[in-house]
Amino acid sequence: MNFKKSILTLAFASILFVGCKEKTNETEVKEMAETTEAAAPKVKKEIAAANLQKASFAIEGMTCAMGCAKTIQDDLADLDGVQEATVDFDTKLATVSFDKTVQTTETLTKVVEAAADGKTYKVKDMKI
Repeated sequence: MNFKKSILTLAFASILFVGCKEKTNETEVKEMAETTEAAAPKVKKEIAAANLQKASFAIEGMTCAMGCAKTIQDDLADLDGVQEATVDFDTKLATVSFDKTVQTTETLTKVVEAAADGKTYKVKDMKI
C-alpha cells in the first residue's frame, strides 16, 4: 500500500514538474517578446515648426526626484504629439514642447494630475 502511494506521488510530481516547465518556457518567450518590444525606441513624428508649442507650469505635491518627477516626465513624454518633456524636481517646474494640433494644455494638466492616485499632484501657473 505504501509502495503504491509512493509511485503515485512520484508520478504526480513528475507530471506537475513537466507541466510547469512547459508553462515557464511559454512565459519566458512572452517576456522576451515584451522586452524586445520595449527595447525598440518609439519613433516620434516630426512636428511642424508652425504647430510647435511650449508650455511651462509648476507641479505641486512632488516629494522625490525619481518616483514623482521622473514618473510625470515619462508620462508626458509618452504622449502622442509631445516632442520633449522635462520635469525639474528642485524647482517643481515642468516644460513640455508639443504639437498644438495633437495635444492641449488641458490634456497635459490631466495627465499630470492623474499620475499616482489622481489627488497628489496639482498643476499651477500654466504659461504658454
